[in-house]
Amino acid sequence: MRPTDVPVDLELHCAGRPAWRCTHDGEPFPCPTWRALPLDDNLRAVLLAAFTLFLRPAIRDLRGHPDGPTPPEIVRRFLWFLPVTDEEARAVALRYR
Repeated sequence: MRPTDVPVDLELHCAGRPAWRCTHDGEPFPCPTWRALPLDDNLRAVLLAAFTLFLRPAIRDLRGHPDGPTPPEIVRRFLWFLPVTDEEARAVALRYR
């Protein structure tokens, strides 16, 4: 089964390291284009598999910068499509740091 059809070309909206900004629109990655995807269970499963791969490098690149996000904020940023509590985000961040 294929996830909901998406009207945009997501290949343009890639993560630019080490700042983790979208290479197409310059917004923090995942950018508003990714966040606006119509979600269903199939797409959530695909996103979970893909975006958890970003967690370790994103936490390493972004943590500790002045005015930068905390590791739990990074987890919630990259797993926006899941209801993640503060406690869960801290636990995930500790695992991926």
